Amino acid sequence: TRLHLEQDAGKSLHDQHPTKSFIDLNRSGVALMEIVSEPDLRTPEEAGAYLRKLRTILRYLGTCDGNMEEGSMRADVNVSVRKHGEPFRTRCEVKNVNSVRFVMQAIEAEAARQVDVWESGGTVQQETRLFDPARNETRSLRSKEDAHDYRYFPDPDLLPLVLDEAWVAELRANLPELPDAKRARFVSQHGLSPYDAAVLVADQETAAFYETVATGRDAKLAANWMMGDFFAALNRTGRSIGDSPVSAASLGQLLDLLADQTINGRIAKEVFEAMVDTGDGPAVIVDARGLRQVTDTGAIDAAVDAVLAANPDKLAEYRSGKDKLFGFFVGQVMKAMGGKGNPALVNDALKARL
Repeated sequence: TRLHLEQDAGKSLHDQHPTKSFIDLNRSGVALMEIVSEPDLRTPEEAGAYLRKLRTILRYLGTCDGNMEEGSMRADVNVSVRKHGEPFRTRCEVKNVNSVRFVMQAIEAEAARQVDVWESGGTVQQETRLFDPARNETRSLRSKEDAHDYRYFPDPDLLPLVLDEAWVAELRANLPELPDAKRARFVSQHGLSPYDAAVLVADQETAAFYETVATGRDAKLAANWMMGDFFAALNRTGRSIGDSPVSAASLGQLLDLLADQTINGRIAKEVFEAMVDTGDGPAVIVDARGLRQVTDTGAIDAAVDAVLAANPDKLAEYRSGKDKLFGFFVGQVMKAMGGKGNPALVNDALKARL
């Protein structure tokens, strides 16, 4: 694996016109890194996973925003096919693929093309090709030169670069916590499942948001809220974490209201939706809408008595052995109290009377 430090020469655009290609020179001279991987990726899915992982690491390091659709990160895909146990056959390079999904599709299409060529008795020519997403096929761009055809020569204006070992050690010591280490810490420190931890460290902004919510609170509950209601709200509204109407501090305050039993789980979901719609804090919404949880046992007892009196048939069935009706009574009492009854106290009151 090698890292090449280069300058961008521009970007070719092949999807702007049916028969013409254009050149975008806006990025000319911009510094770029080219990472050359080993020929050890065996499937389109593996290549896609490699790209996603690499993009996450680069984003954590702050060296690249990884936005492939904007040209910040692109992939050149070298594809060759062979039968098991054979040496490598001729490869073709598919240039400038600008999304992980297209990389996987390009590999699939080019591998299928090469298999067809070999099985029909032909020979695959080493060349550079382009991927056409609309037609899901690759097409020839130019014959692929060997290294000597590039006419490489030393640039007299570029002096030898000597990296001081102490400087390298200092850089290594100051690296931010990378995704794998952060995921392992989320599992060990917060008790998350490996899957949940992987989702939350997928990008640095999400991981930082989660840590703010989880600090000093039930870390698993924080993860459940983020991966459930919070992510669902972002998807529904077309927003990202960066422009979310619900801040990490506000979501944490909502969990605090749950923990101190100011509100119950059902009301918490109602409050959260109001937070998404208005951008207000949870305490403001709870007070403005009168959503504080009812813990007055007298009010709960009165609601229980009213529900039992209104459903004598169901009460008789329950007492004759239909225990599953207990949930019915809980639901009716909570409905009578506008969803604000303390669930544990409602259960206790019902059990005492049933």
